[in-house]
Amino acid sequence: MFSKLEFLIALRYLKSKNKEKFISITAIFSFIGITLGVATLIIVMSVMNGFREDFTNRILGINSHISIYSANEREFNDYQKAINSILLDDNVKNVNPIIENQVMVMNSDSTSGALIKGMKIEDLKKKETVFNKISAFNFDDDFVDNAILLGNTLAMKLRANIGDEIKIIAPESNSTILGTIPRIKTYKVIGTFSSGMYEYDANVAFIPLATAQKHFRYLNDSVGGLEVYLKNVDDLDGSYNKIASKLKNDGFSVNLIDWKQSNEAFMGAIKVERNVMFIILTLIILVATFNIISSLTMLVNDKNKQIALLRTVGFAKNSIMRIFFLCGCMIGVTGTVIGTGIGILLAKNIQNIKTFLESFLNIELFSPTVYFLTELPSKIIPSDIIFIVSLSLFLSFLSTLYPSYKASKTNPAEILRYE
Repeated sequence: MFSKLEFLIALRYLKSKNKEKFISITAIFSFIGITLGVATLIIVMSVMNGFREDFTNRILGINSHISIYSANEREFNDYQKAINSILLDDNVKNVNPIIENQVMVMNSDSTSGALIKGMKIEDLKKKETVFNKISAFNFDDDFVDNAILLGNTLAMKLRANIGDEIKIIAPESNSTILGTIPRIKTYKVIGTFSSGMYEYDANVAFIPLATAQKHFRYLNDSVGGLEVYLKNVDDLDGSYNKIASKLKNDGFSVNLIDWKQSNEAFMGAIKVERNVMFIILTLIILVATFNIISSLTMLVNDKNKQIALLRTVGFAKNSIMRIFFLCGCMIGVTGTVIGTGIGILLAKNIQNIKTFLESFLNIELFSPTVYFLTELPSKIIPSDIIFIVSLSLFLSFLSTLYPSYKASKTNPAEILRYE
């Protein structure tokens, strides 16, 4: 379709008038704009993808896929029968009884709010995201009676070390001759854990289920709810409906909440932010393509005499159009290819780059208190790369049409009349 001569002429036209060995200034700006636009778009999309995936994986590693609570009262009675019913679903991996309660935690002069989770030791071990990051002397022997396992950030806020005793003030109260006083119990810190999610590590603590039942007054071996973990999370809706139907048929009046519902606002915000960032950063590429239009238009005006000479020696209009089409494509394709390479390289090493910049500039670029995660994640999705590259090339090709058409309409007789 394109001849070798057309390629050579197009390449020569992109060089500056003074024949120095570099592309003209306008072409350089167009090239840099496309390169930066593509690279930035790939980096931002990869970080957003990584953030969403990492956040989702940590949620699913920490919290249950489906949470079940009694619809009519605080206590979930006869929960073992409910567990047996739920386990009949082939997609259910395991079900954990749990008690959750908001409390105040005190250590000498330090106080903090916290979410206490009462769990059996064997169920806590199944939370691999938490269990694999536990710092304790002998977790299996120590997680009994009045033992408590703190998130590492919560432990730092309380200035509590392993072996320290802390007090938990529960919302429930005791009536005495002196009046109503809050329920206060002393616990021994047996260890800390780090889930990688700042909000979780700063607010959650675990105690044995039997201890939680006593402290929060759950009678007759009742619990606060059930945590359901699935083998295949992609079949969440199917298992949700099956479990709800099965429990209803067995006479349980319950409310079910899946992980998407409990994190709906945050996941929605991530999706909106990703789409907005994509639109904003696409404008960088769009501006660069306008630079291609302007640079090629100026090139056509500058090369009027050469175009007229080419026409007089036998070049057809389509050939002239292809020459200037190639000029724009060289800028667009080269910028896109280099931008893609830079974007992928930086996206793969974004955490190392972040660490270096924080150390060099002595500032915090990615605060876990704001973004919930302790590391800057990144995930490169091939379909995103293909779409970004295709978009950049399409806009680049589109920007060459008008200047190329204008060049092909040049009238050699008009231009050479007074030469």
